[in-house]
Amino acid sequence: MTEAAALPGQPRGGVLSGPATDRAVNVLAPNASAMTLDGTNTWIVAEPDSPLAVVIDPGPLDDAHLSRVVETAEKAGKRVALTLLTHGHPDHAEGAARFAELTRTHVRALDPALRLGDEGLAAGDVITTGGLEMRVVPTPGHTADSLCFHLPADRAVLTGDTVLGRGTTVVAHPDGRLGDYLDSLRRLRSLTVDDGVHTVLPGHGPVLEDAQGAVEFYLAHRAHRLAQVETAVENGHTAPSDVVAHVYADVDRSLWPAAELSVRAQLEYLREHGLI
Repeated sequence: MTEAAALPGQPRGGVLSGPATDRAVNVLAPNASAMTLDGTNTWIVAEPDSPLAVVIDPGPLDDAHLSRVVETAEKAGKRVALTLLTHGHPDHAEGAARFAELTRTHVRALDPALRLGDEGLAAGDVITTGGLEMRVVPTPGHTADSLCFHLPADRAVLTGDTVLGRGTTVVAHPDGRLGDYLDSLRRLRSLTVDDGVHTVLPGHGPVLEDAQGAVEFYLAHRAHRLAQVETAVENGHTAPSDVVAHVYADVDRSLWPAAELSVRAQLEYLREHGLI
């Protein structure tokens, strides 16, 4: 067994950019950081024989990247006909308005402030551009407006920041809420069990070949961290920064500000459920 195969979700090795499934191609944005991993994954999704494509998460406001996305679609004989957003964080959505100008497309998102055009996105919506079937799955928790997109024909789900290709996700308190996030993970687990989804196409990091394994790991990880936070509070560490220092001591200090957002969400969850 390779090291990659032993990791949660069985991350696919090799180059991150390029074809991932029969219908999905990734164009990696040049915005690598501790928070964005290798950079933002901008997904081009289309039926193989269709001249129309959908782009999910154009990424940062970087003209070279946005132009590369258009060129990648055109080289495959496709025209970008629609832009979608998994959520409104700048590393996913900042370039959306400019990308819409380049492609003359509407931008659909859950948050009305991010839309360009009359149509938004909601639970149960099905994207059918160019004969594509892609179902909108509400997955709040990382942010209130987080969405995933189920691609049944490829037995895949595009997860934005709800599930990453490597590491775990920040619950971005106060916009993000832990209870919502746990419900969203269970919703994704149902896709793997009931709908046969086996591939995760994440917003950052490599493609995951074991969707159920990835989601189960996320659920177990959250339960473990929550228990650690509860224990820390019981031991008198009540300030969020103090809890971070005790619970996230094994995490790079550059990530502690993000960890504190998750801790605040965990503390809120524990209070709501009368556990602290």
